[in-house]
Amino acid sequence: MLLHLLAVGDVVGQGGLEFLSRHLRSLKKLHNVDFTVVNGENASGVGLTPEQAQTILDAGADVITLGNHTWNRIQIKDLLDENPYILRPANYPQRLPGRGFGVYDGPRGLRIGVMNLIGRLELPPHNDSPFTTADRLLKEAGADIVAVDFHAEATSEKGAMGWYLDGRVQAVWGTHTHVPTADCQILPQGTGFVTDLGMTGPAQSVLGIRPEQSVNLFLGGLPQRYEEAEGPCKLNAVLFAIDPASGKCISAERVDIQD
Repeated sequence: MLLHLLAVGDVVGQGGLEFLSRHLRSLKKLHNVDFTVVNGENASGVGLTPEQAQTILDAGADVITLGNHTWNRIQIKDLLDENPYILRPANYPQRLPGRGFGVYDGPRGLRIGVMNLIGRLELPPHNDSPFTTADRLLKEAGADIVAVDFHAEATSEKGAMGWYLDGRVQAVWGTHTHVPTADCQILPQGTGFVTDLGMTGPAQSVLGIRPEQSVNLFLGGLPQRYEEAEGPCKLNAVLFAIDPASGKCISAERVDIQD
């Protein structure tokens, strides 16, 4: 019997939170989803508060992953130590709060590992290598199925990670750029891969923010605090069908929805 794992793109702002809360459970029911991972690092625009984390879990997420804005809402730091269902990138310095890998109970006694990593191209380079961090964590994983949220800017780095882990994990997806990619595929050794999930939030926006603010930035205007765009929202996600018996992903397909 296949395991259906749903990966949901970065939740942006209050609009994204509300859209997730309205639609995630029905989407899971429609696709017989067994396990759901949601990236929540933009729930505050930049960062995640404890209250927003609870909203995402109440909406139907099994695990929340984060990224480069993990510390923008510093009030999350204690919860990262206390709640094993919220992950920050594993290749952050180890003295920081929280964890980047967890193993969770899935259906039929399966143990599902979720790994959160952050890239180093066009992002702060002082973090450990995500590639060698993945190697280290996989040696001690103790899971039947492993899925990886790679929060990275460069599509080349995301693609390299997918191929590097091919055959060693069941699913790798990219987050961070908020733009859904059309390259869902099964790599030669059986790993499901997509370069970027996209985002959950305002559809008529530039990466979730008001378009005029982004235009102002590129025209050389005064810097402004970004504000969430208004209007209809969308949810970008990818559904991975995994065969636990063979340890391979059978299919990876987009399941995007929009107002």
